[in-house]
Amino acid sequence: MRRNTLFAVIAAAGVAASLSGCFPIVAGGVGVGAMMADDRRTSGIYIEDERIEIRVQADIGKLGDKVHVNATSFNRVVLLAGEVPDEATKAKAEKLAAGIDNVKRVQNELAVAPPSTLGERSNDVYITTRVKARFLSESKKRFSPNHVKVTTEMAIVYLMGLVSRDEAAAAAEIAAGTPGVKRVVKVFEYTE
Repeated sequence: MRRNTLFAVIAAAGVAASLSGCFPIVAGGVGVGAMMADDRRTSGIYIEDERIEIRVQADIGKLGDKVHVNATSFNRVVLLAGEVPDEATKAKAEKLAAGIDNVKRVQNELAVAPPSTLGERSNDVYITTRVKARFLSESKKRFSPNHVKVTTEMAIVYLMGLVSRDEAAAAAEIAAGTPGVKRVVKVFEYTE
């Protein structure tokens, strides 16, 4: 029974982490304000990224039920990951995202495939949680886990953030070494 409870807590933390989009700081009641304080984006850009994600999800949601798209925005760069039924829908999703106010560019990683299953999506949340946990335990002064946003789709891990090239390499190395990760895609912007 304890094992099931522990799994439920870990899964809930993973869901919360994926909903917030950035590495959550929940210990001691510290919330979004602390994340923003350690973020390299301005508070205005942080809030703008949240607005962009909501708008992109709403617009792409109108493409139908054969579409499963996760839109993640970091520093106004939008990552589209998920599944669409055909190339035309993939192009339309990218055009919709690019048409949102203040979007700098769109990284379209959509796959032409049937929508992922609930089991596959749950596995993606689990992988994201494991990558973030490894960032906490293994990053040691190499980079701040709060500077890297993690998104997982079909066991492919996408990393976003404003980082140095050394920080990017360290984050990619840790993510790639996480069990269950098929591939790591860096969608970083570099500070140097």
